[in-house]
Amino acid sequence: MSVILCTAGYDHNIRFWEALSGICSRTIQHPESQVNRLCITPNKRYLAAAGRHVVRLYDIASTNPNPVMTFEGHSNNITGVAFHCEGKWMVTSSEDCTVRVWDTRSGTQQRNYTHLNPVNDVVIHPNQGELISADRGGNIRVWDLGENRCTHQLIPEDDVAASSVSVASDGSLLAAGNNNGNVYIWRMYQNQDSTTLLPCRSFNAHRLYLTRLLISPDVKALATCSADHSVKIWKIDPAEEYLEEPPKDMPNNDGKSSTTLNGLALEFGKKPLSTNAPSFATSFGRVIHPVPNGTAKGEVLSIPSTLANGEVADFPGERPLPCETVLAGHQRWVWDCAFSADSAYLVSVSSDHYARLWELSNGQIIRQYNGHHRGAVCVALNDYSEPR
Repeated sequence: MSVILCTAGYDHNIRFWEALSGICSRTIQHPESQVNRLCITPNKRYLAAAGRHVVRLYDIASTNPNPVMTFEGHSNNITGVAFHCEGKWMVTSSEDCTVRVWDTRSGTQQRNYTHLNPVNDVVIHPNQGELISADRGGNIRVWDLGENRCTHQLIPEDDVAASSVSVASDGSLLAAGNNNGNVYIWRMYQNQDSTTLLPCRSFNAHRLYLTRLLISPDVKALATCSADHSVKIWKIDPAEEYLEEPPKDMPNNDGKSSTTLNGLALEFGKKPLSTNAPSFATSFGRVIHPVPNGTAKGEVLSIPSTLANGEVADFPGERPLPCETVLAGHQRWVWDCAFSADSAYLVSVSSDHYARLWELSNGQIIRQYNGHHRGAVCVALNDYSEPR
């Protein structure tokens, strides 16, 4: 299958669609619960469906309606799922306040990281060495897999739930959105032994809840979904966002490190991190990082919020990205979205039961996918010509 498009939601059904015709080609029942998130493995062989307590892995090419593997361990709704670039492991987030790493070959849990609040989302950094998660207490945490600990904690707004996080495909930007409809963007710098996050943008994107946020594959656009029934496309201009010079003494590094999880050897990219990264404060709350060794799981520390040179690095005053397009066609909350590989198209799903395919150059609906009997809340799309 060259294009894999699937949606799911509150009707306990997973639907596969022919992207161009809009025909539903396959339906998998998920009777145990609603489906909260979907994710396709990079090789397009499997689909992960995250439900109430369990993630089920389905063979995409097979007609077998039963999962080929089940991942059990969470005790509440699973809110996020993502795969290692070679599909060797998977990460999940949950309302049970944990982020967990799973071996996809055996189905066993390898890591368990704890938040103090229910976790709303998790993503894998392109270096495959860090996880970034967001929780209802407004905390965004960076977990270093090489060091097996939380190294950075960002709190753009105290006690405002961080609903979604996204990291650029080249690792240059981190974006987060929250329940106030606000977006925060950090510039990410990395070298062999440290990660530095510098505040870049902050702005109000929606008047109601922001439900999902996603940086496009080409890192030229940011999509935000909202309870206000819309999706907005914001322009990212590399000439403007990336002009600042990286901090000194941060040479590039292309080395790799590896670690072993309970006997499972995994490559984690440009890691490990160290505690040499500077910390900084923002005018929108606290950014606490790095977290020293020996920190208890979930513990929040008050770390001096200054740069190495003694200066405080603040978010600039509210400075929105240019809004290129408002995709207004859904009749109810928009929950999720997915970009095409070339960043020219977007699929969105809504409580109005529909999924919609948009052409971003003109903001027009190309196709509507109608078949869900209740709200559609998650979508997965993979139209890459080669595994990634």
